[in-house]
Amino acid sequence: MNQKLTGKQYTLLASMLFGMFFGAGNLIFPIILGAKAGASLVPALLGMLITAVGMPLLGIVALGVSRSSGLMQMSGRVAKWYSYFFTCALYLTIGPFFAIPRTATVSFEIAAAPFLTDAQKTIGLYVFVFIFFLLSWWLAVTPSKLVPRIGKVITPMLLLFLFILIGSSILFPMGPWMEPSAAYSAPLKAFTNALVEGYNTMDCLAGLVFGVIVVESIRFFGVKTNEEVARSAMKSGLISTFFMFIIYASLVVLGADSISVLGHMETGAPVLSGASAYYFGTSGAVLLGLIVILACLTTSIGLIASCAAYFHQLFPMLHRQTWAALFAGFSFLIALFGLSAIIKGAIPVLLFLYPLAVSLIILTFLDKRFDGSQKVYALATACTFVPALYDGLKMLKLTTPAMDQFMHSLPLAEYDMAWTLFFITGFVLGFIWHKAADKAPATAESH
Repeated sequence: MNQKLTGKQYTLLASMLFGMFFGAGNLIFPIILGAKAGASLVPALLGMLITAVGMPLLGIVALGVSRSSGLMQMSGRVAKWYSYFFTCALYLTIGPFFAIPRTATVSFEIAAAPFLTDAQKTIGLYVFVFIFFLLSWWLAVTPSKLVPRIGKVITPMLLLFLFILIGSSILFPMGPWMEPSAAYSAPLKAFTNALVEGYNTMDCLAGLVFGVIVVESIRFFGVKTNEEVARSAMKSGLISTFFMFIIYASLVVLGADSISVLGHMETGAPVLSGASAYYFGTSGAVLLGLIVILACLTTSIGLIASCAAYFHQLFPMLHRQTWAALFAGFSFLIALFGLSAIIKGAIPVLLFLYPLAVSLIILTFLDKRFDGSQKVYALATACTFVPALYDGLKMLKLTTPAMDQFMHSLPLAEYDMAWTLFFITGFVLGFIWHKAADKAPATAESH
């Protein structure tokens, strides 16, 4: 018998979702967005919420709607080879290439860098991330209840500290909102730039990975129909999303308030530590640093373990512990470049992957409209692949003048959203191809 979730079960799922999504990126990107947006804060916040909160939620619901056992099967509707390419690229992005190293560098920037001189920061970073990833690897491969126990204690502590900090900033703002930077000077520009900035949280990509865990949890509670699974995922996701919205909005406002006191910073980490020191002195900055280290450590451990499990499944000739060691070691090397370099390095990859992820989510929701035809999946994805690849290459300065001239002439190109036109074109052509292929046998039989 199919049953519906109780209020307590919805709360448990929402709490699990929040815990999985809330990480280093959720702390630093809203606060630096507020610093950049200044007086254009409202449209910028709306833009970030779509890609950093809305799309991850839709990714989870899409897995419930799709009737698939995971991202591999879901992306396999495009082509088998594509499922391997897309899932590997996604796991490496939210794993050792960017997200895992970022947990260490955010911890360093908030907890250690404010107390070091410029001369000490380089060697300090090397020592810090070495110890951080040694601990991450050890806890990722050692069966222990330490990690979930830390997670249950540290995440609430971090949230409590954040709410105290946010409350202080609301009651006693650091300063007035300043003029927005050039990229956020007009409301539409602020909205669309923040839309792309939201990619940096990587939560849409993570949602496609975490979604299968949520769907399995819902089915474990006795929910059987795909419609009810999707509805349950949406409801629990909305609860989680509400709290993410409160935190994002508050951090964006805090970032906007900080400019007159802290000045312009390159990343959000020093803004957060600077605000803590402003309101609570050195002891507040130290407390925040310790909490962030432990919160990021649990995220790092979870990501290393998840990536190791996935690649062990693909390539079982290497033991899971070996994969964990490889990912921890590689993450250590990437982290040595520092937080700013990691953020800059991630942008081309995210500009490439996000359109592909969003297109897959949209196709999943429309699946019944075209009978799940591979022709539609393949053509829509192939067309989306072209502008997505171009946007990534453009950030790396690997495009030609002819390519730039053509792509810049397209509608929405100035907002990095031209890929939507390619997706629509591919979808329409695939749909026509699907319908024509369906009619062909019937026509042949009638003759």
